[in-house]
Amino acid sequence: MHKQLSSTLMLILVVSMSFSLTGCTLVFQKGRRSDVEKISQLKSQLSDLERAKAELESRLESEIDNNEVNVQMLDKGLVITFVSEVLFDSGKSELLASSTGKLSKVASVLKTTVSDLNVGIEGHTDNVPIKHSGWKSNWELSAARALSVLHYLEDQENIHPKRLSATGYGEFQPVSSNITKGGKQKNRRVEIVILPKTTKDDRGN
Repeated sequence: MHKQLSSTLMLILVVSMSFSLTGCTLVFQKGRRSDVEKISQLKSQLSDLERAKAELESRLESEIDNNEVNVQMLDKGLVITFVSEVLFDSGKSELLASSTGKLSKVASVLKTTVSDLNVGIEGHTDNVPIKHSGWKSNWELSAARALSVLHYLEDQENIHPKRLSATGYGEFQPVSSNITKGGKQKNRRVEIVILPKTTKDDRGN
């Protein structure tokens, strides 16, 4: 009895850790795929993301030291954040020639360590209204920048398009205050998010 109780507590602990690290939702039901198998899959995904994080931190060491890029594990996945100025001129959506080498470092990990995971590209801006660049709003600019990164990864780095998605959030998901110059710079960013797989039950729910 004591042995069975210890096994149950260990199972609950592993599941709880998986929830906190991935944000995934699991449905456990009698007669469906075993809990152990599902937990094993989650642990494998976490291991891949953790290994990818270490590889990215190594490859992007100089960019991280220069505050151009940040790599962190969040609820939504492994997030590689580029300061917009590293990738684009002000008000523009065309990638700078100097940015492609940095993106290529990310692509090399996408094609190897996490080759089975999807990737979301998110564009963000500060709250300064568009005036002279020709965009209708910051939404259009942020979406166009996300798409530029997506097309680079697809066209130049041969990342399969079914793995990629792009979203423009404009000014509406800031990570810092827009009151200061430094805060505005942090909000002007592109995030490449390596997404953990969601787990569904056997009915596809």
